[in-house]
Amino acid sequence: MPDALVRYETTGDGASDCTHPTMSIGDCPLPSVAVAMRLSGSQRQPEIWALDYRANDTGRRFDGYGPARRRDETMTEQQYETYDPAKHNRSTPQEVFGPVVKVDKLEGGGVYLITLNRPHRLNSIGDGLSDALYDAFEEYRDDPNARCAVLTGAGRAFCAGADLINTAETREAEREGRESGNAPIISRRKNPVPLSEALGLWKPTIAAINGWAVAGGFMYAMQCDIRIMSEEAKVGIAETRWNMGGAGWMTPLTRQIGLGSALELTLWGDTQYDAERCHQLGWVQRVVPQELLLETALGYARRMLYLAPREVRNIKQALYRGYYMEPMMAQQFGAAIEQNLQGMNDSIEGPKAFSEKRLPKFTDT
Repeated sequence: MPDALVRYETTGDGASDCTHPTMSIGDCPLPSVAVAMRLSGSQRQPEIWALDYRANDTGRRFDGYGPARRRDETMTEQQYETYDPAKHNRSTPQEVFGPVVKVDKLEGGGVYLITLNRPHRLNSIGDGLSDALYDAFEEYRDDPNARCAVLTGAGRAFCAGADLINTAETREAEREGRESGNAPIISRRKNPVPLSEALGLWKPTIAAINGWAVAGGFMYAMQCDIRIMSEEAKVGIAETRWNMGGAGWMTPLTRQIGLGSALELTLWGDTQYDAERCHQLGWVQRVVPQELLLETALGYARRMLYLAPREVRNIKQALYRGYYMEPMMAQQFGAAIEQNLQGMNDSIEGPKAFSEKRLPKFTDT
């Protein structure tokens, strides 16, 4: 099939397909995404057509999410709005791909591999993904055996940002609710940003960026402590193109890549940085071939299994919070945190292991 497919449905002429060579990050986060354009007079209402005619990562063709059916079928408006995949013996996304966020506990539970798992929608933020990611990080934080977490995406994207179709519908409902005096109460509890402060998460996190990290996907990656990026991956922030709020989560970006680069990436909306550029700016710590990405990230995570967990948390907290302080205050803050090492078994085990020329066995006690 062509890299990008646009389906035009008219009232009398059925459906016709044509390529759209100008489709880019602002129109569609990645190539090979099918887009349906419903025509109603002179008004065009774009909707993501969630059928991907190539075999997906599960080895199955995904045929049935949302109202669209097969590529060669023309649907009436009523059919389009009421289509139910279950009645046509087609699977739901969760049945095909599993939960929207998968958690695999590796190395006896010491390493969490957290995977954004909406590959049919490029892991865009929808279907409760933000809530599920919050819960996954919360579980990681509270697990006494867990030492490091790796965040990555299923399929060919890390995360394409907000699911704009769902966002448009939600915002329309919110506006109608406000106008009628029945505005819904929106809970912000499940937004894992800023990651360390929002969850009190001082254990280390690693982003393994396997493909496009756009807008909210970029946000998730920048919340992690270090970033390892595939040579094929790219990033972008398109909030200004679609009037999406992002000023709140963007504020730390100036500390990560500098004010000028942060402005270039955020204001113009269509700026794209490849892995090499991200590495030059220091936003990414390692760039590796796609096939080595997960292996490299998990290698970093496994190294944490042999380090003192409380001291790791102390240093992370001192560096994050000390960044905002003047030097003497930051030094005093760090010294105060380190008081929690006194009297620990690990404070004896570390020097003892060194003198005995062996690896220490830290217990976080």
